[in-house]
Amino acid sequence: MVKTSTGLEENIAAVLCYVLGWISGVIFLLIEPDNKSIRFHALQSIIVFGIFTIVTIIFWLLPYPVDRILNGLTGAVMFILWVVLMIKAYQDEKYKLPLAGELAEKWAGE
Repeated sequence: MVKTSTGLEENIAAVLCYVLGWISGVIFLLIEPDNKSIRFHALQSIIVFGIFTIVTIIFWLLPYPVDRILNGLTGAVMFILWVVLMIKAYQDEKYKLPLAGELAEKWAGE
């Protein structure tokens, strides 16, 4: 297995990019600036979960019970994506989501 500059195996570092959503993405973007694979996963995490965070905040502004229903649906989708992205990263698979994956790949320099 390939090790990163932090001593982690690359697939473990990729999983950790998703663990705390966009927050862990930012952390790994800062501590692994030269590893293109980790940059990809970190950027994809920042884009995907950053958008989900913004959407959730917008939904909170809607009247009750619409906000609860929409945030519940958003939360379910977010949870499924979170699990899928971590599993794919652990399997050392570069799983690109539409749009977010393309942007992450471009910005990571791959």
